Amino acid sequence: MRLLVAPHSLEIGGSQINSIDLAAAVAEAGHEVVVYGKPGPLVERIESRGLEFVAARPLRYRPAPSRIAQLARLARRRRLDLIHAYEWPPCLDAYFGAHLAGGVPLLCTVLSMAPSPFVPRSVPLVMGTAALAEEAAWEHRSPVWALEPPVDTTADSPRVDGAPLRRELGIDADAPLAVTVSRLALELKLDALRDAIDATGLLGGELPLTLLIVGEGPAEEALRARGEQVNRRLGREAIRFCGALADPRPAYAAADLVLGMGGSSLRAMAIGKPTIVQGERGFSRVFDREGRDYFLRYGLWGVGDDGPSPERLATQMRGLLGDPRRREELARYSRETVATRFSLDRATSVQLGIYRTVLEERPRRRWLEAANAAVRALRLELDNHDPRRKRARSAAEAARLTGAAA
Repeated sequence: MRLLVAPHSLEIGGSQINSIDLAAAVAEAGHEVVVYGKPGPLVERIESRGLEFVAARPLRYRPAPSRIAQLARLARRRRLDLIHAYEWPPCLDAYFGAHLAGGVPLLCTVLSMAPSPFVPRSVPLVMGTAALAEEAAWEHRSPVWALEPPVDTTADSPRVDGAPLRRELGIDADAPLAVTVSRLALELKLDALRDAIDATGLLGGELPLTLLIVGEGPAEEALRARGEQVNRRLGREAIRFCGALADPRPAYAAADLVLGMGGSSLRAMAIGKPTIVQGERGFSRVFDREGRDYFLRYGLWGVGDDGPSPERLATQMRGLLGDPRRREELARYSRETVATRFSLDRATSVQLGIYRTVLEERPRRRWLEAANAAVRALRLELDNHDPRRKRARSAAEAARLTGAAA
């Protein structure tokens, strides 16, 4: 099989890492795989896994006419059997050219926390949780599968040593350390990161706790300002930022507990760390036996009730930090769960089965559907470039960042 994988971005992030790791595993299974995307920090990961990388043309609009033409030419020249796009922008880039005009089968994976209205209903679809797959299947015309984000349980294992990072940062081996590895973004991430800082501030008077935040993004300045306020109040550096790490495994391994969501939580669990899963609107919950069924259905994420979330999170953190035996038990259980349910080997087997199913059915050209998809995408682009809407979005983002900083 000749396969092209198109992640939605090559910035450091869970969805992108998942797509690359799965692509590498498919290549190791004997298939010809090329990864296509706008150059970014993860190109190094692509090349280190022995995969060929093709740079996408610069993007100005979504879908991008230049990329539609580029993918159509790639499909013809490489005689591609299948294109696998992650999220709707690269899906539409492949759909309008290589798929509709060239007849190349197309599969789209959506790892957002809601089905996308921009993915044409005739395109086979993979969602990241069972609940989202069921929701998408109500309106989608083609097959819908659920495939949770996979973890390379060989690379991400309890054998990873976090002691050197602790020494580098000057954190004593027996000092309590919480870690979160995340893109410092406004969407999905900002509220959880703010709650993590506030919860550490609440605990900092009774425990010599440090929160290490690993990552970069547009909310970094605001979060650093909030962290500095906590540090001044406590009279020590309880909130620390270390930027993005190309290999964040030592940060997970150095932690006594990890705060995170999605793929970040799974990597922490694979390394054998007790994990508190965060989400939006104050959601936080310890991954344990009681919560396992919830997380397997809805994913390592959730939506809270807008209650006093820093206090709730601080209570969960205090319970784990004060009970080493429970942390050890959760570490073993978390590793066992990831190894049996979320391993890269299992995900690769499922993914190859999905590919076979997609290849068995010939693509259908639904021109009315294509026109509707084009209209929806055009409306979104017009909204995104409307000066009034852009000013309103900028003002809303500035207000959120101001609130996060204070």
